[in-house]
Amino acid sequence: MKELTKGITGTSELTVSDSELAVNVGSGSLEVFATPVMVMLMEKAACSCISEYLEGDETTVGTEMNVKHISATPKNMKVCAEAELIEINGRELVFSVKAYDEAGDIGEGIHKRFLVYGEKFTAKTYSKI
Repeated sequence: MKELTKGITGTSELTVSDSELAVNVGSGSLEVFATPVMVMLMEKAACSCISEYLEGDETTVGTEMNVKHISATPKNMKVCAEAELIEINGRELVFSVKAYDEAGDIGEGIHKRFLVYGEKFTAKTYSKI
């Protein structure tokens, strides 16, 4: 891995469609942006933050997500997530994450990822079966 420094950032965005609504992903009964999709967008932002620093078979896996979903977003509105690397603890990376729609903030939290080697990690996972 190339040397990481605190403060690097990444983003991810989407426009809310039927497939991102709580009623359609099983996380509620309303036609609003689903919390699990917001979490996915935050993880995607964290991945984009460090992607250019990974080398060879290196990748990261999410290990912890602690977020608040503070405002609902309707269908057809654009949502953006941002991640900032705030701590580097060996192979553990800690990100501050937030999400917002066209009207303002909708979510915030802390996300942790761990550096792994893809082939070795996948082999270990599949050794379970």
